[in-house]
Amino acid sequence: MVFNSIPFVVFFVLFFFIYWVILGKSVKAQNILILLGSYVFYAWWDWRFLFFLIGSSVLNYFLGIGIYKSNNERYRTFLLGIGLFQGLGSLVFFKYFNFFINILIGFFGTLNIKPDIHTFDILLPLGISFYTFRTISYLLDIKRGQVKPTTDCVVFLSYVSFFPSLISGPIDKAKTLVPQLENKRVFNYSKAADNMRQILWGLFKKIVIADNCAVFTADVFNHYQTLPASSLLLGAFLFTIQVYTDFSGYSDIAIGVASLIGFNITRNFNYPFFAQNIADFWRRWHISLTSWFTDYLFNPLAIYFRDYGNTGIIISILLNFIIIGIWHGANWTFILFGFLHGCMFIPLILRGKLNTKKRQSENTLIPSAGMLLNMAATFILVMFVFVIFRSDSVSQAFDYYHRLFSPTLFSKPPIAEKVNMIVAVLAIILMFVAEWLQRNREHPLQIDFIKPFALRAAIYYGLVFLILTFSATKMADFVYLKF
Repeated sequence: MVFNSIPFVVFFVLFFFIYWVILGKSVKAQNILILLGSYVFYAWWDWRFLFFLIGSSVLNYFLGIGIYKSNNERYRTFLLGIGLFQGLGSLVFFKYFNFFINILIGFFGTLNIKPDIHTFDILLPLGISFYTFRTISYLLDIKRGQVKPTTDCVVFLSYVSFFPSLISGPIDKAKTLVPQLENKRVFNYSKAADNMRQILWGLFKKIVIADNCAVFTADVFNHYQTLPASSLLLGAFLFTIQVYTDFSGYSDIAIGVASLIGFNITRNFNYPFFAQNIADFWRRWHISLTSWFTDYLFNPLAIYFRDYGNTGIIISILLNFIIIGIWHGANWTFILFGFLHGCMFIPLILRGKLNTKKRQSENTLIPSAGMLLNMAATFILVMFVFVIFRSDSVSQAFDYYHRLFSPTLFSKPPIAEKVNMIVAVLAIILMFVAEWLQRNREHPLQIDFIKPFALRAAIYYGLVFLILTFSATKMADFVYLKF
């Protein structure tokens, strides 16, 4: 059950009615409904892994209380270790076990030894990377004294399995979501209307842009060896747009759905393609993940290496981004993806501009030449690294790069699905213009300043028309579902 599906629409309409109309006066009853609804939402994919989600949640619920109540530091550390072992151990087994087995087989192969070990057909539980990071941050924050554990089991289980952000984030911390679960929510009509507009914008990005881009990028990356370099360049560009519109579209829908039931969850994207450098890009891209790693990995590393000056910062950045790469999946491509992003921070660190934020004029209609140059340079760097992200192997990525820089770069790229391409390009232009003009707002459809209402309505219905008319022939899964 995904957001852009009929089953989810039916599910959420029923959920919304029961939540506000029948149970609107009882926070406890609403929380029970959230928990049950989240479990139904998750079990729709594979009910067997629901028991793993529940077991992990119950264990961390009691570990959190135990860490908070104990005055014995060694015992508190022991309980935290249990939680980290369970969370990280689960990720290692489900996401990385076969990866390590293949490394081991390859190592023995270099020694002309053929060990009797094999990989296993392991199904990755949906959303495990996201809800595991929630439980880990919960225990770490309790251990640090930054939050108190909730004693309401329903609240905690709902926090871990909160369905709007369960399978692809955002990764909310306990201090953000738990207090909202504990307090009464009030329905606000004007806010709900804005939530619907944000959901509409998310669907437009996903269905009209991302899915139409996917038609072309899938063909390019599957047949890049037979295509001209111009197609490869276009494929790299459109895949970068695809990932953004797919994932930020999901996040817009998740934020809108959560807000419709009274919750404010973490904003995950802040127009990253307007970033002025790579550090600015990561402050705007997958914000909840970047924030998580900054708090629990980069900051401790930076403190540990603080006596080494810029070298210590570089080591911390590289380790941080390598782990971010590994978080995405068990492939050397993701490790290299993270490493290269870390390397792009080095010039900023050496120039002392890591934390320098270049301000963009709020009222500038057209960006300056310097701003455009910075945006274009950052986008190009990100685009070329995304080739590695999309490739099946590092060797394939380098082969893609090799074929990209050839005389056919200036030829006309063959396009089979011309209608899809035209729709995608026009929609991308529309998206960039709308996001630039609305860059100081949460989403581009916050257009209450446009008068009269009929004009705003025409914009909304125009997007609905585009979604219904120009959806791709094959609906693609959300990119981050596999992470």
